[in-house]
Amino acid sequence: MPSYTVTVATGNQWFAGTDDYIYITLVGTEGCSDKTLLDKPLYNDFERGAVDSYDVNVGESLGEIELVKIEKKKYWVQDDWYCRYITVKTPAGDYVEFPCFRWLVDDKEVALRDGKARLPQNEKTSLGKQHRRKELETRQKIYRWKEWHPGFPMSIDANAHKELPRDIQFDSEKGVDFVLNYSKAIENLYVNQFMHMFQSSWGDFGDFERIFVRIKNTISEYVMEHWKEDFMFGYQFLNGCNPVTMQKCTKIPDKLPVTSDMVQDCLERELTLEEEVKAGNIYIADYDIMEDVSPNATDPCTMQYLAAPVCLLYKNTQNKIMPLAVQLHQTPGEDNPIFLPSDDKYDWLLAKMWVRSADFHVHQTVTHLLRTHLISEVFGIAMFRQLPAVHPVYKLILPHIRFTIAINTKAREQLICECGLFDKANGTGGGGHVQLVQKAMKKFTYKSLIFPESIKSRGLESQEDLPYYYYRDDGNKVWELVKSFVKDVVGIYYDSDETLQKDVEIQAFVKDVCSFGMQDLDYCEFPKSLKTREELTEYLTIVIFTTSAQHAAVNFGQYDWCSWIPNSPSTMRKPPPTKKGQVDIKYIVDSLPDRGRSCWHLGAVWALSQFQENELFLGMYPDEHFTEKPVKMAMETFRKKLSELSREIKARNEGKKLPYYYLSPDRIPNSVAV
Repeated sequence: MPSYTVTVATGNQWFAGTDDYIYITLVGTEGCSDKTLLDKPLYNDFERGAVDSYDVNVGESLGEIELVKIEKKKYWVQDDWYCRYITVKTPAGDYVEFPCFRWLVDDKEVALRDGKARLPQNEKTSLGKQHRRKELETRQKIYRWKEWHPGFPMSIDANAHKELPRDIQFDSEKGVDFVLNYSKAIENLYVNQFMHMFQSSWGDFGDFERIFVRIKNTISEYVMEHWKEDFMFGYQFLNGCNPVTMQKCTKIPDKLPVTSDMVQDCLERELTLEEEVKAGNIYIADYDIMEDVSPNATDPCTMQYLAAPVCLLYKNTQNKIMPLAVQLHQTPGEDNPIFLPSDDKYDWLLAKMWVRSADFHVHQTVTHLLRTHLISEVFGIAMFRQLPAVHPVYKLILPHIRFTIAINTKAREQLICECGLFDKANGTGGGGHVQLVQKAMKKFTYKSLIFPESIKSRGLESQEDLPYYYYRDDGNKVWELVKSFVKDVVGIYYDSDETLQKDVEIQAFVKDVCSFGMQDLDYCEFPKSLKTREELTEYLTIVIFTTSAQHAAVNFGQYDWCSWIPNSPSTMRKPPPTKKGQVDIKYIVDSLPDRGRSCWHLGAVWALSQFQENELFLGMYPDEHFTEKPVKMAMETFRKKLSELSREIKARNEGKKLPYYYLSPDRIPNSVAV
């Protein structure tokens, strides 16, 4: 009697094991086995991390094994089980791998295909075609689109983390409880002692230093010591946690009527301002998106204020970016002065603080939330809806949307919802952050997600013209490594452009992203189809880079750059000055967040800057969804190149007071998971 040896691997995460009954059925080209209970007497099967083997006897050969069906039945109470993979050893001694990497919940059957990736047009059997169709039909009922706010990218149809499909939930929900994490952070940072004085102001900058002394690190300490200096203000436009707002200035805008005489003392090349513009030494950061955004009014006892500044910047003879002029509102006028480095030191300091505060809001809501979290969720939902597990693109991008839908759902549940944690500390809480996303969506384009294009569109592509822009330099290198890896994988499965055009599933995926995820907004210019392998390579590079490198670049520096609160005020409690010469140190301190909001802010930037437990970094693929050797070789090449880049970045950072490591591959998580 032929016998097949079945090996079953249970996951290592918490609660992966089960006491329920597990049955298996082998489906081959020539027959089907009976449903067999996998059980060893006197042995506790399917424990966390276990690898168990069983014999399945059949009356006659089943032929080539096409499917493995696994079914879980309740023993006492429903006990979810995480299956990593199943291997089947045939009577001829061949091994067939069936990747699973999913949860079995309730009394449901799961059918697994072997690990070989297949395009839909390459399915040879009706059973394979039927399996693909049923899998997608089931998924489309589970993964539904929902509009959280008008004008937003679409999100998952779930109001709470616990409502999500088990496969995309966090392993431990406590690990991503924002309320719990922020409270722990506040306690660990020893700032909870200030919470009872919630609405009281700090006395002076020394008060900030006293809470900061327990929580400093290399960069944040340097920020605390130098935040008032113009070089530190300018440096953050290059390598801070929002390095995407500055652009080359080709003409001084009419709304910022700066004259050469006003700034001549700051220009070092004996050129006029207009000549410096022509020479390519003038840059601008314009926060026009902040205009008319409603400030936080959730606390009637504390007025909060926003501004929409325009900041002119100058590359001096040492290639440092220095602030040249700051206007706090978009429309020039007598009550909207242009602040200059030659002004009184407190006027100039407060003007720069208003720019930093506006930058904080744009970073949190547009650069971070919209352009990494929300767009990554769109890619993830469309993937689940349109790509079966056997599709090579599903296998490729699945690791890069790990926990993304979960973290976003948790954020909508606790963080950015009405009366959520966002409202406690941020000047755009209470709805201003929603307005910002809606305004940003009107300028959001597919092309802006192409990293080299986004740099070029701001006129900052030249390393010779603008050295020390590590975000650009490291980002370009990571982009090229990801693109090279994607190109290798695409080339394995698509032998021609025509093969891509005939792949109905990948075309449906791309269309779902555009027509549903991005709500078919024409100005976004997301493609509805892909015609060439080069287009597919670029598209998948965008997905992987956005969910890994771009998120790392704008997320994990938050504690470094924002924990010293005067450098990145999360709210301002005094209105922007309308005259010069009326500001003193007390006005500045009273403008800053009060003690309670400062504590919430510190807890937030600390919690958001921490890696997950057992974090998976770029190039790490412990779940082997691919079984083919060419893909595994491409992954190994990818890992080696990433390691080389990590060593290169580490060597460059040696001895630097301000090291830049956010785009070092060994610090880039695979996905948006925090």
